[in-house]
Amino acid sequence: MNYTYEDISRMIDHSLLKPTMTVQDFETGCQLAVACQAGSVCIQPYYLKRCAEILQNSGVKASTVIGFPHGGHATAIKRAEALQALQDGGEELDMVCNISKVLSGDWQYVRDDIAAVIDVAHSAGQKVKVIFENCYLNDEQKIRLCEVCGELNADWVKTSTGYGTGGATMDDLKLMRRHTPAHVQVKAAGGVRDLDTLLQCRQIGVSRIGASATQTILDDCRKRLGMPPLEFAAVPQIQGY
Repeated sequence: MNYTYEDISRMIDHSLLKPTMTVQDFETGCQLAVACQAGSVCIQPYYLKRCAEILQNSGVKASTVIGFPHGGHATAIKRAEALQALQDGGEELDMVCNISKVLSGDWQYVRDDIAAVIDVAHSAGQKVKVIFENCYLNDEQKIRLCEVCGELNADWVKTSTGYGTGGATMDDLKLMRRHTPAHVQVKAAGGVRDLDTLLQCRQIGVSRIGASATQTILDDCRKRLGMPPLEFAAVPQIQGY
């Protein structure tokens, strides 16, 4: 096989965004990501500070969402969210573009909205993934977003929130990789639940995937590589969080 365990584990942004998740779910999810050596944990914003504490010195990035999940927040609010996230230890910010403005064809607004978050994050030495929510867009709109993100030096373009009517498709990933400059990476999110799908994404040139099925994917990876199963036992949450 032409990959190592870490090649695969570091592709995964372990998603802890479901609205019904409890504090204990967050604690366990962060600990699992460390044990698995995931690329990052993408967590609900209010728990990011604690997430960053758990992940400190682990090699796993602390990340959260901005303007999530519909992208309709005022730009000033997205900027404020980004500033708070950076203050709380966020290293990667997954922001939703203003889908309404994309569909309305107001590209100057879209550009300014994305730039506001990128400028704040890059000034702090951190990174931004721009979420398109492709299930609502046509190819022309997706291509224009790829071009805008390239011009603004976004760090990733990302297919979906996972909460729209559809997630990542191979056709969309190929389109995004084809129309995004080489310095901008591509992230697949929504529907990547097994190793074979992750490997398909990797072959296209995708560098990150958003997943909640992290352990399932990585257990399969370890099995195929002849590695022992991952032993993981969550530690109870710390009081006060």
